[in-house]
Order: sequence, then C-alpha cells, then structure tokens
Amino acid sequence: MRRVPSRAAAELAAMRAAGKVVAEMHECIRAAVRPGCTTAELDRIARDVLDRRGAISNFLGYHGFPAVICASVNEQVIHGIPGPRVLEEGDIVSIDCGAVIDGWHGDAAFTTGVGRIAPEAAALIRATEAALDAAVAAMLPGNRVGDVSAAVEELAERHGLGVVDGYGGHGIGRAMHEAPDVPNIGRRGRGPRLDVGSVLAIEPMLVLGDPDVVELDDGWTVVTTEGGLAAHAEHTVAVTANGPEILTR
Repeated sequence: MRRVPSRAAAELAAMRAAGKVVAEMHECIRAAVRPGCTTAELDRIARDVLDRRGAISNFLGYHGFPAVICASVNEQVIHGIPGPRVLEEGDIVSIDCGAVIDGWHGDAAFTTGVGRIAPEAAALIRATEAALDAAVAAMLPGNRVGDVSAAVEELAERHGLGVVDGYGGHGIGRAMHEAPDVPNIGRRGRGPRLDVGSVLAIEPMLVLGDPDVVELDDGWTVVTTEGGLAAHAEHTVAVTANGPEILTR
C-alpha cells in the first residue's frame, strides 16, 4: 500500500462521534484516578460512558481481551488488564480505550500520575505527550507515514528516552486496527502517502532506560524488562486541507 485510504466526509463525521465518546471516557477516568482506587473501578467508569452514549467498546472481546480499557501501571507499557490492583501515591498509569459508533472506530490513550509523582516520571509523561504532538503535526497532505514515525523518534532522542520497538500506531476506520502500521521509529519521506481524509491512530510509547520489553504470562501485559517507567499517549487523527484534526479530543 502506497497511500493511506481517504475517508469521506460522512465517514469522518462518524469517526468524530466515536472520538468524542473516547474523549469523554478519558475525561471521566482522569477525574477518578487517585491513590486507593483500583484499575477495575476505572474500567467500570469507561463502561458507564459507553452505555450512556450508546457506543460499543472495540477493546472488550478483541482477541479475547476481557475489559473495555487497558490500564498499564509503572513498568507496564501497554495492554494491562484492569482488576483488583490498587493505585498508589507516586504510580503512573496509562489508560487506552476506544469506542465504536455506527461501525466506525475511535482509539486514544493517555498517561497520568497518581497523586504526587517523581519529577522524572512527570518529565516522561510530558515528553510522551510532546512526541504525540510532534507526530500529529506531521499529519499533512503529501507527507508519508515515515514522517509521523520519525517525529516520535526524534523527540524521544532529544529527551534521552527509549522508544518501544515492535509496537505502535495503526490505520483505523471500520476496524480498530487497519493498515498501515505506524511505528514509533522511522525515516522521513518513507512509507505510504497521506492524503486529505487519511486517518491514523498515532501512539508513542516511551520509557526511562532500556526500551526492551516482554509480554507477561497473561498473554497481554507488556512490561519493560528492566523495570523502567513507561508512558503511552495516543490520538486518532485525520488529515485535512487545513491541517491535522484530532478526532479523539
């Protein structure tokens, strides 16, 4: 594939509606994160938003995943399964979730601190958000997927952070995961072309220290092998003639 598919105006409108539900899920979860809450409680909040908005989860049941959010704490990079784990002061937690409206998907993630967190943890979160911002800025007509990937990698290098390889963003539309893959490492000017109407889910995953990761025995949770903190940020983004549009804000 040399071009990322373009979505028609009506299709983008449906994805925008799905994205608004995801944004509301994020807002409600952010407000609930505190020392003493469990990751299962955060999953319940997300379920309530989906029910209230008449949306469907694109996470629940995906290849057998048992929840509507991924909740990944500290050294957990992605795909953490919500459960009885109690969040503690100083933790950081990454929340990834999505929604489907009229068959069209939205997908986004954020990382936040639990109570007061260490300066290096706060800096990691800020840098991951900045990497996402830089990648979003590269979503311009005529650019390539490699421009998006390189923006993440270059930002991480400037901050001395590790980039998790082998996991990244993706195309999105009628399915949550579509072609093309959007790595967080890449070369500018390479990969499929972006046109007006192209939509990608961009998701930097940055870590303090060694970026090597391993999947736990639960078959889902990905952790850093040396226990370094990890942060994850994601938005579903459309290319428009007037610049990038974040559909999950």
